[in-house]
Amino acid sequence: MTEKNVQNSRKGLVILAFIAFIALGLPDGLLGVGWPSVRSEFGIPLDSLGMLLFTSTTGYLTASFLNGKLISRFGVGGVLAGSCALTGATLIGYSLSANWWFMVALGLFAGLGAGAIDAGLNTYVAANFHHGLMQWLHASYGIGITFSPLIMTFAVNSLKSWRIGYDIVGIFQIVLAICFFISLPLWKTEKKAEDSSENRKLTDYKTSYLETFKQPRVWLGFLLFFIYTGAEVSLGAWAYTLLTESRGIEPVVAGMLTGSYWALFTIGRFSAGLYTRRIKLQTLMYISILAAMLGVIMLWWNPVKIISLIGVGLVGLAIAPIFPGLMSGTSQRVQPKFAANAIGMQMSAAGIGSAAIPALIGITAKNYSLEVIPPCLFTLFTILLAVYAYTSVTGRQEQAETQQSPALDNA
Repeated sequence: MTEKNVQNSRKGLVILAFIAFIALGLPDGLLGVGWPSVRSEFGIPLDSLGMLLFTSTTGYLTASFLNGKLISRFGVGGVLAGSCALTGATLIGYSLSANWWFMVALGLFAGLGAGAIDAGLNTYVAANFHHGLMQWLHASYGIGITFSPLIMTFAVNSLKSWRIGYDIVGIFQIVLAICFFISLPLWKTEKKAEDSSENRKLTDYKTSYLETFKQPRVWLGFLLFFIYTGAEVSLGAWAYTLLTESRGIEPVVAGMLTGSYWALFTIGRFSAGLYTRRIKLQTLMYISILAAMLGVIMLWWNPVKIISLIGVGLVGLAIAPIFPGLMSGTSQRVQPKFAANAIGMQMSAAGIGSAAIPALIGITAKNYSLEVIPPCLFTLFTILLAVYAYTSVTGRQEQAETQQSPALDNA
């Protein structure tokens, strides 16, 4: 294969990777808008959402954990083709579900597919391309999760069926799986790049998890990701229900509000790369968390509908840089030999937080009122700010001590 053909094939795979990350975001935004209809049709309580989140998160964590073995056996292209097909079949299975428990069981397979797509694409891009492309890749996820509430809003309000929303996205996933299958020979051309010495350096440290577990700052990172992802997913999952069932906002308007949350989240992700080099990471993180708190206060206050709109959008825009910022700051929180294990733990924390916290908020809302959602979110962002500030201060102290140690030894 000529150099030009290799470059063209790589460009084609990059385009497929971006489309795949858009597809990864599509299912995640459906449930928030479709949940009131699903709950009504199956006659289940408000907090039943936690059951589906639990099974899907279990599948996601399992697939992420087995990512290395899957790729070594089937290759990146094979994993992506199979996981997209599994996700598509599961979403169509949602639309065919005759009862709630069948849908809950299918959540496990939805999580397996999503986890394999996420981990597989991240592995491929990290092994073959520069860091900037990774940022854009994650931003493309926001495109999918922005359009999915609009798809479900159209299905529920115009087509009068939440099931059609899942069918639309499911068919898209299956078409993408076919594209991955057809492109399998192209993915195999990247094998040498994945096996290069540069990429092996990323796994040079063989620190045991038992040793990593003993590091308090590793657990602080775990807590940061647990809280952040829980807050991010909670607003996306419960905003539509809060606005329609508690505040009497028209379903179409509420769907647009939910879409604006993810739309501004996506805009924030794309634009983050333009100003991250001009602002220190810690400064950016403080601004983002404080702006998110302001947005939640506006949603909580809610004197008029437009304030809720601005508040939801502001939170989406503000939180966009937080996840990659926390990930980039891992090496500042822990020593290099613990970084690889810490990142794995952080991804697990993100998965657990995205399931546990929205479920707990749902239980609280059921027992009290949907209006507890904004104060719960404000509490989460307050804790996030406090923990991040603590890790930043102690991190600077440890770095100062490390720099002073050589001087003391020489004396």
